[in-house]
Amino acid sequence: MTGTLAVTWWGHASATVELAGLRVATDPLHVDRLFHLRRHSPPPTAAAYDTDLVLVSHLHHDHLHVPSLRRMTPGVPVLVPRGGESLIPPGYDVHPVEPGDELEVAGATVRVLAATHDGRRFPGSRLGGPAIGFRIERSGVSCWYPGDTGPRDDFDRVGAVDLALAPIGGWGPSLGDRHLDPEQAAAAVARLGARWAVPVHWGTFWPIGLAQLDRRTHHRLFVTPGERFVAALREDDQGGDPALAVLATPGVRVEL
Repeated sequence: MTGTLAVTWWGHASATVELAGLRVATDPLHVDRLFHLRRHSPPPTAAAYDTDLVLVSHLHHDHLHVPSLRRMTPGVPVLVPRGGESLIPPGYDVHPVEPGDELEVAGATVRVLAATHDGRRFPGSRLGGPAIGFRIERSGVSCWYPGDTGPRDDFDRVGAVDLALAPIGGWGPSLGDRHLDPEQAAAAVARLGARWAVPVHWGTFWPIGLAQLDRRTHHRLFVTPGERFVAALREDDQGGDPALAVLATPGVRVEL
């Protein structure tokens, strides 16, 4: 329906955003196990593979996951950082992009944003590209998905959006300076201006055995980021019109 906005969070950074009838998938990762990481949320349903457009923010295995991409709707456009196009399975409409690009694809306007993150496939890999984020708009409905990124000075240049998919956590043992913690993510959402904010990249995957070895880190990076993000958004309220935070349940569609 024209003008509708909905989101289904599948866990980690994977979501389906519905912008005026267009189904946009972000960084599909639809498995129960990735290397030493185990999923601690329900597995995605068949609806996770039904999409009109796929956005890939960087080449790390937990964001560009080839087996999950192979199951997406055949032939759909896939936007991927320039340099990583060889990783996309055959049968898709591949668009290599880099920061500063703006394109019309699948009936939407997509602006490619810079991100502060390692863009290589893995440490030491010769295969790499720029880490990126996206601002996507269709029929006046818009969404910001920054991918994995540390704090940046240009968040307020993105422009106001209806929905911010804000990455707020990680899978341990630390976030470092190339991810946003809940408080930094809330500040970013407040700076760019968003009607709604759904936190992602938290509460899904965790290294096997690490929760028992380091309960404090597990609690800080896996259990509490959502509630901390909501609290930080409230604290950033300066009397204006702050974003409304929605702590989505994996696999549950939320119409905004």
